[in-house]
Amino acid sequence: MIDHIGFSVSDYERAKAFYQAALAPLDYGLIMEVPAEVTGHAPAAGFGANGKPDFWIGGEGAMNKPVHIAITAKDRATVDAFYKAAMAAGGRDNGAPGIRAHYHPNYYGAFVLDPDGHNIEAVCHTPG
Repeated sequence: MIDHIGFSVSDYERAKAFYQAALAPLDYGLIMEVPAEVTGHAPAAGFGANGKPDFWIGGEGAMNKPVHIAITAKDRATVDAFYKAAMAAGGRDNGAPGIRAHYHPNYYGAFVLDPDGHNIEAVCHTPG
């Protein structure tokens, strides 16, 4: 089981604003922020739900390869809300909400690229 994940971004403040907006429909919020003075190199922001940060970004600079991260949504309407919020926050379409039957018959996901090109997905595995 994964406890948390983190990756670097090219523009920390821009990415933090993007994720605050894009993850809100998934009930994810900014849980904590660690300043550069504490990390010793760059600030970090931890997003999550129920008080536990499990999705981290760091201001170390752009990565040379994008990452793919999928976050579980409670229902298909939440996947739709994530997509809409992420697009409004400056995300780029990488797969509108819909069934991805090649994974399984109830796989309903939406994919957006964040400002650094990371592929962020919201997915619901339950029927309708």
